[in-house]
Amino acid sequence: MKVSNGLKEYIEKNIYPMYDDNYIGDKKDRIKYVIERSEKIISDNKLDIDYDILYTAISYHDIRINNNEKKHELASAQIMYNDDNLKEFLTENQRRIAKEAIEDQRSNLKTKPRSIYGEILSSASRNSTVEQCLERSYNYGKKKNPNLTDEELFNRAYEALLNKFGKEGYAKFYFKDEVYEKFLTEIRDLLSDKEKFINTQREYIKKLK
Repeated sequence: MKVSNGLKEYIEKNIYPMYDDNYIGDKKDRIKYVIERSEKIISDNKLDIDYDILYTAISYHDIRINNNEKKHELASAQIMYNDDNLKEFLTENQRRIAKEAIEDQRSNLKTKPRSIYGEILSSASRNSTVEQCLERSYNYGKKKNPNLTDEELFNRAYEALLNKFGKEGYAKFYFKDEVYEKFLTEIRDLLSDKEKFINTQREYIKKLK
């Protein structure tokens, strides 16, 4: 990603380490995943964007305060916007757009993101493989509900993913992306049969342990 050197160096040194404290949510390796997905979306759709804005939004978008899940995107946006060090690298308008992109990236948001940056961030931060869904939904459920049995977690994961990726699900995607379209076909096929989904997740999690 073509980011200004000073901005990239500042964020990698000072912001990436903040993700080490996340136990509910993503670590900094997830940021690299979102960057890679964003680059593919930009390339495939021939988008003309300001990489400094997008990189900033991606880098700050999933910081958790005391690992609080509720409205974490709003807290992340405030952390970014209140970081006065960014004024050395970004204009007020760039910072405002990055802030709005972070606020707008949540998949269950009922309104459309206010800019292309929010659309890219929202799209790129979605899971894009069935394996990601199986692992992340299980781990997320276990971190939030450590007393649940595996079978209870599998049932919870099924309901959560059906609500998100089913045909009437709330997850939105704003660009042409063959990777995501392939994933959506595969996850919907798996979600069409609850028993099949739970058996698949059970076997996949067993391999990871």
